[in-house]
Amino acid sequence: QVQLVESGGGLVQAGDSLGLSCAASGRTFSSYAMGWFRQGPGKEREFVAAISWGGRTTYYANTVKGRFTISRDNAKNTVYLQMNSLKGEDTAVYYCAAGRHISTEVDAYEFWGQGTQVTVSS
Repeated sequence: QVQLVESGGGLVQAGDSLGLSCAASGRTFSSYAMGWFRQGPGKEREFVAAISWGGRTTYYANTVKGRFTISRDNAKNTVYLQMNSLKGEDTAVYYCAAGRHISTEVDAYEFWGQGTQVTVSS
């Protein structure tokens, strides 16, 4: 069992940067791939970024590639999402998730956090 708690969300202006963190409980964090997803108002949950258990492989959605960076620190049981050049369309609730294999698919992830709101005013 892995419990995930996101933090770092807030209200920013277009063009600003924001960093999200996701703290995981449990001794097996380093064996899980981690993903970030988001769900905007009236939209389905969508993939943002993912990182393999060792951090060597990363995936990004085309909409965030070049602006967002995912990273992890297994010693701290934490995964991060650095978001730069934020746009209004990045407004959403952001969720972190843990799964056995790195994937862009929602269904590949077993454990989910409660989410943190990111609002970008344009």
